[in-house]
Amino acid sequence: MIHEQAIVDPSAVIADDVTIGPWSLIGPNVEIGQGTIIEPHVVIRGPTTIGANNHIYQFSSVGEATPDLKYRDEPTRLTIGDNNVIRENVTIHRGTVQDRSETIIGNNNLLMAYVHIGHDSVIGNNTILVNNAALAGHVHVGDWAILSGYTLVHQFCKIGAHAFSGMGTGIGKDVPAYVTVSGSPAEAKTINIEGLRRRGFSADAINQLRRAFKIVYRQSLTLDIALQRLESMLAETPEVQVLIDSIRASERGIVR
Repeated sequence: MIHEQAIVDPSAVIADDVTIGPWSLIGPNVEIGQGTIIEPHVVIRGPTTIGANNHIYQFSSVGEATPDLKYRDEPTRLTIGDNNVIRENVTIHRGTVQDRSETIIGNNNLLMAYVHIGHDSVIGNNTILVNNAALAGHVHVGDWAILSGYTLVHQFCKIGAHAFSGMGTGIGKDVPAYVTVSGSPAEAKTINIEGLRRRGFSADAINQLRRAFKIVYRQSLTLDIALQRLESMLAETPEVQVLIDSIRASERGIVR
């Protein structure tokens, strides 16, 4: 299932049922799990570990060294989980020793064409990054987040779980969980109501999150006072704790 015109380093660890198309290059220190499909003209450099049942499309560059000028060819890593779809011309860079030394992609993610994942970024599970979304280094993206086409994310920013960005959004601060942002620079618009409905959130949970959004964004409160008010809602809606935690975890300040 490895095409005769593929170039696979003898030290690479490839599961028996992996498919590798012609003119793809698999370098040393690469591990690829069962059921994964590598289309033609893909470059995978290591150290990189790719899990099971991933599909990587043509012209993608996976596990390349970062262009960060501080990088000095240290043996940093890229780790990719299971069941990810990585479409055409996606670029994913390994980590740097200045951070965790590892870039991480979780499970069940869809990275559409021309997406870029910078060094030391951490992508959760079930996310969608639409065409030409680009993450600088050290970005964290929570589970179920969706970044629309041409979204740009500044280094060290955190995107909370279930957050959503509109097309062409420029994100320079952290986006709390559940929040929809758009514009450049990004502005918070509302809770990601449609996304939460599709994922089975109850009507009561969604309504409480809408109330929480208004407390943070519509009542002209300081962030500390807004958080104090949110904490009084926890007994009613545990989901609000996720929002509070994402705000308290912010180091760059939140989009507001």
